[in-house]
Amino acid sequence: MNDASSSVTEEFTKRLPKIELHAHLSGSITRQCLHEIWLHKKAQNPNFAIEDPGVLMPPGKVNYGLDIFFDVFSKSIYNLVNDAETILYATKSVLEDFRHDGVRYLELRTTPREIHDEDGRVLISKEEYVDIVLRGIKEFKQEQQNDNETDTDMSVYLILSIDRDRDTPSSAVEVVNIAIRHRTSSPNNPVIVGIDLCGNPLKGDVSTFRRAFDHAKTHKLGITIHFAETIYSNENNAEELETLLSFEPDRLGHVIHVPDSIKEKIAAKRIALELCMSCNVHAKMIVGGGGFEDHHFGEWWMKSECAVSLCTDDVGFFCSPVSQEYFLASKHFGLGHEDLVALCERGVGSIFSGEEEKTRLRRLLVNFSKLNV
Repeated sequence: MNDASSSVTEEFTKRLPKIELHAHLSGSITRQCLHEIWLHKKAQNPNFAIEDPGVLMPPGKVNYGLDIFFDVFSKSIYNLVNDAETILYATKSVLEDFRHDGVRYLELRTTPREIHDEDGRVLISKEEYVDIVLRGIKEFKQEQQNDNETDTDMSVYLILSIDRDRDTPSSAVEVVNIAIRHRTSSPNNPVIVGIDLCGNPLKGDVSTFRRAFDHAKTHKLGITIHFAETIYSNENNAEELETLLSFEPDRLGHVIHVPDSIKEKIAAKRIALELCMSCNVHAKMIVGGGGFEDHHFGEWWMKSECAVSLCTDDVGFFCSPVSQEYFLASKHFGLGHEDLVALCERGVGSIFSGEEEKTRLRRLLVNFSKLNV
């Protein structure tokens, strides 16, 4: 650690005006919030059979492998946050957590869910699910305005995710169409700004989603893709990555197991990167189970001209808010105060919402630097 980075404090990284571009709604719900939802459902129905999430996600546990990670979603979170009341409550709780951590611009992402009762009847359609999340965003913004503290305002936008494991080619197009319909209904101030490809990286044929991403591109939606989270074999991994790059993404998430030939293409196109250090380290996604000092953030930050954003992915699992990710970058890669501000500035250019927000964020960073750097 150099002298510049040794003087960086967690208080500084919390006050730093940050952007968060890779945060899943369901994975960002705190354990406390999930426990509150569980208590509420248990009080309403003493026979409520879902286990307290505190058992599956005990305090201090952050080392979730991918198999356990997706299992917790299907067994716990999706069965707790499964009606309008809990979706709304969880959404607003997540937004307030990010704002409290000093995030001033958030692109939250979620997979539109169709929720059924025990008999298989549809209780909430995918479109209705998105409407509820958007309502949560709207109510959060209204409450934020009532605070009259403009310096701490957080702009919020939404990315809709296509799940490579659960979605079909037709349902993927449906996700894009939901985004398009919402953008058409509010063309001057759209909240939905992009489409994501996520889900279990060991499952699904990504080539089947080409039509959906072509459709999104035609309608000027931003495209971000979970990229090279795991490795199958060198040949198969490279083939899938080539397919994903052919979707012409604006941003890539994770970019862990990337052959040199693919790295060169990413660098040449200057595709923006969303890097999630704590997630990658705690989930043992790095080759050999490496630690923070082995993370590829250092390679991309120091050796490429790609915009790099530090992100949380699923802060409810890995318990490292965005401010902590910036502190870890300082601690393990020697970034000082000016470097951290520059890191934020580099990421601003890759947001999906447009020039007005970019101008606002750059102004916030200039003002912050004058007082703190």
